[in-house]
Amino acid sequence: MTTSIEPLISETEIRARVVALAAEIAPRLQPGTVIVALLKGAFVFAADLLRELARHDLDINLDFMVLSSYGNDTRSSGRVLINLDCQKLVENRDVLLLDDILDSGNTLTFAVKHMRFKGAGHILTCVLLDKPSRRQTDLQADFVGFTIPDLFVVGYGIDYAERFRELPFIGHLKE
Repeated sequence: MTTSIEPLISETEIRARVVALAAEIAPRLQPGTVIVALLKGAFVFAADLLRELARHDLDINLDFMVLSSYGNDTRSSGRVLINLDCQKLVENRDVLLLDDILDSGNTLTFAVKHMRFKGAGHILTCVLLDKPSRRQTDLQADFVGFTIPDLFVVGYGIDYAERFRELPFIGHLKE
């Protein structure tokens, strides 16, 4: 199988949108908000967004969750597994969930419900990419970087079978 990647969103476009997202998000965060990045896909986005949020002089905490529903496929299995739960106490605290891509909505919906179960106060969601054509839930992210068509994308932390995370841009995977 030959794989090629067609650029979709450039490194420059991503950078500008992350700066703008931080400006949109900062006024909505309360002191002590716990930012929970969903790994592995959101790690690059989370790092860049946190650096931008730091420019707004916020009192925030960072934690991670590892959820999986794709395995090595290009389509979600529909079943979400917690491989690593967040370690910070979120009870009665505001939470901002960061994810790389909102497509079916199953993973982020699961994460929101899990944070509610853990007693989180107000929960906000932020995704780098939104693919509304694939939505299977009613969830709409509070903050969206880019809305994209129904393409399988890689780069900027997003992978296909653990490959292509290192790309500085978002590309469409073509086989």
